[in-house]
Amino acid sequence: MGDISGPDPAMVHESASVEDDVVIGDGTKIWSNVQVRRGARIGRECVFGRNSFVDLGVQVGDRVKVQNNASLYEGVTVEDGVFIGPHVIFTNDKVPRAITPEGGLKTTDDWELGATLVRHGAALGAGAVIVTGVTIGRWSMVGSGAVVTRDVPDHALVLGNPARVVGYVSAAGRRCATAQEAHELTEEETCENRTSEVNRAT
Repeated sequence: MGDISGPDPAMVHESASVEDDVVIGDGTKIWSNVQVRRGARIGRECVFGRNSFVDLGVQVGDRVKVQNNASLYEGVTVEDGVFIGPHVIFTNDKVPRAITPEGGLKTTDDWELGATLVRHGAALGAGAVIVTGVTIGRWSMVGSGAVVTRDVPDHALVLGNPARVVGYVSAAGRRCATAQEAHELTEEETCENRTSEVNRAT
């Protein structure tokens, strides 16, 4: 098992499989039947639901929630505060084949690994499919069942197959007419949140 030590050590369910050379941050919870492959890096205070899968070298930030049966394949980077709904699938190969043109079983030398980035605070609804090679913007929202084939702008709300921008949302998920309005509202929301935290501390 990888490194899960610290002042608030991670909780890893006895049925989970965590390979060597994995780093899991303080306070993170890895629930039943989760598999985390070698080289993965998972931040602090994350939650990984039942049967979720984290592939080789996947990078996950702090306070990320990954729901049941989500699959984060090699080539995926997830920044802080991202929500990944149940059964979300990330792909990493735009030309998937089981065999080579000559009929041999494909190996890691026979395909090109794609890269996907999910930016801070984004939310991916249940059953969304994320085709490799895209960036999903800060505080954006991907609707349930959407198939993302191109970059998603910051604060955008995207729906459908292929996913298309249908509006914009703030950090709190409030609908906005434009990306600029969503950005400005997010500034207000995050400022209010910081003020509330200071008041609670004093």
